[in-house]
Amino acid sequence: MSEFIRLLRDRSGATAMEYGLIVALVSVALIAGLGTFTDALQSTFAILSDAVPGQ
Repeated sequence: MSEFIRLLRDRSGATAMEYGLIVALVSVALIAGLGTFTDALQSTFAILSDAVPGQ
């Protein structure tokens, strides 16, 4: 039981876990933003290609 309590009080890996969570959240945000940006960019290029004569 004392070993379990000692493990609960151990904070040596807490900073690494916090950085890992921050990296995971930033990655999710970038992936979500990239999907939205890709759709907008594709739409913009479609409008531009329709506007160019001779296609």
